Amino acid sequence: METDVLQNERRRAGRIISAAIILLAIVTGSVVLWQFTENPRTDDAEVFANFIGIAPIVSGPIVKLNVRDNELVKQGDLLFDIDERPYAYALALAKSEQSALEGQIVDESRLIASQGSAVNVAKANAMSEQANLARSDAAIHEAQASVADAKAAVDRTSADLAYATHNLNRIKPLLAKQYVTVDQIDQATTLEATRQQAVEQARSQLALAEASLNAAKAQNLQAQATLEQSHHQVQQATHAVTTLEPLVAQRPGRISAIDTAQYNLDNCRIYAPFDARVTNLTISEGAYAHVGQEIFTLIDTRVWWAVANFRETQLHHIRPGMKAEVYVLSRPSVRLKGVVDSVGFGVTPDADIIGTLTQGRLPDVQRTLNWVHLASRFPVRVRIEADAPNLLRLGESAVVVIRGESSEK
Repeated sequence: METDVLQNERRRAGRIISAAIILLAIVTGSVVLWQFTENPRTDDAEVFANFIGIAPIVSGPIVKLNVRDNELVKQGDLLFDIDERPYAYALALAKSEQSALEGQIVDESRLIASQGSAVNVAKANAMSEQANLARSDAAIHEAQASVADAKAAVDRTSADLAYATHNLNRIKPLLAKQYVTVDQIDQATTLEATRQQAVEQARSQLALAEASLNAAKAQNLQAQATLEQSHHQVQQATHAVTTLEPLVAQRPGRISAIDTAQYNLDNCRIYAPFDARVTNLTISEGAYAHVGQEIFTLIDTRVWWAVANFRETQLHHIRPGMKAEVYVLSRPSVRLKGVVDSVGFGVTPDADIIGTLTQGRLPDVQRTLNWVHLASRFPVRVRIEADAPNLLRLGESAVVVIRGESSEK
């Protein structure tokens, strides 16, 4: 009887322990599930940093290499020197050509000033000939007036001569009848002779005036011809004046050549653009550097990230600004604090699901059926807040745990 009671108590205790174990397993599983849901974690992560390939802008042999492979350099440190002599010569040549151009501009300016003076002289001559033409016009008018006066004098003296001749012819017959005296006849004869001389003198004055008029007209024609010649000389002198535009237009090109030569000379020395780690250095001094050809790589050590691939079912629990923890496999005991920078929004589609997409053709979908569908993974970029350039390596494996809510409200 006591044995049955003892067995029953053992069975009851076993049931209680089994139920407790099952309950503990359920609670533990729920806690673990809650932790994985509220604090997503993944070991599918790698440490990442920005990196650039250092390639020279100018070509030439490397005369000095100041870095070693895997060396840590600071921003502004001299990485290597390219032989700068050809570029220094090119700069000197460009400056010399610029100086020669400026000398040509100065000489041409003086020549233009001389040509401008010649134009002014030609214009002055034209003005002088214009004045001479005006004077010749005035002389013509004066000669015409003199001709008119001479003609009037001829007419007047001719009229006086006609009167004297008529008077002499009228009184001559009266002398025989003694109506007039001999003295009156002599006076009339003398008056007629005087009037004849006046007529001849007036005609001479008229001829002289007409000759002066013809001379004035000839001088006027000569003045007109000289004036026309002066105008042609002004036009010729004006067309002979050159401009500085062809030479001045060369200035930007010469200045650009100097700037380009100076730019090439300055780029013979290559400096570190930021704090970085040198890697993939496989050359030595004396190697010929080509434009655009990478010589080595610089890893930007200022900012480090852990790029973690989370399942798509976990993404709604991850938001930018959330705090995170990063563990690198080389130092699993070191906890690095981080902040979620961004959550990826695209990955390469699975060709087994959507088929092959070819432009201009229909989608190529395979006739297969996958019984197990794996969740897609999207990259989440976590910025590591620790300043540890000597601790992290680009591409090393990491574990990322997302902790808590957003730290940036």
